[in-house]
Amino acid sequence: MYASRRVPPFMDASLVHTGANSYATPIRVAATLFVAALTAAASQLSVPLPFTPVPFTLQPMIVLLGGAVLGPRLGMAAQFAYLAAGVAGFPVFAFSPELPQGAARLVGPTGGYLMAYPFAALVTGMLATRGFDRRYLTSVVAMAGGLAVIFAGGVTWLTLFAPGADGRSLNAALATGFYPFIIADAIKLCLAATVMPVAWRFLHSE
Repeated sequence: MYASRRVPPFMDASLVHTGANSYATPIRVAATLFVAALTAAASQLSVPLPFTPVPFTLQPMIVLLGGAVLGPRLGMAAQFAYLAAGVAGFPVFAFSPELPQGAARLVGPTGGYLMAYPFAALVTGMLATRGFDRRYLTSVVAMAGGLAVIFAGGVTWLTLFAPGADGRSLNAALATGFYPFIIADAIKLCLAATVMPVAWRFLHSE
């Protein structure tokens, strides 16, 4: 059941459960940076596709799980930290023979997906703090909400702002930035949605 009022995200509940509240601030900072690092690591597990400039990566699942675990504010902060590292020139974006690392990646074809990450984590985190991550079906809903934000950002960017876009290319944007990924991402989402209910059961069983 989802809650009519906010409940603590998984990390905060874990701090209370383990009695680590006195170390809450450094643990939260470390966890936020860890999720940012996981997002960067997931970008390296990418598969370039010959028919689209958008690679296949595991990053969206890290973004969504990070939002659910950390909550909306820290989940969002983790993705801003990830983007900041990329803008600073660290090689944290998915490898591409055509798209550069650094700030230029954010104005390339994949910029809309990347810039949507913080807001996807925010949406999933907000739903998690309503208890959506406690049961499998509602966990799917929470993650689907975040994934919808990523796709909306990516397809909108490809349609309106990416190099070569003319504002009339929605069908082309869907063909290169949505249709090739939606089935695989839906499968990954359904698998990732199992993580939070299992984690909550484990926490409550101790």
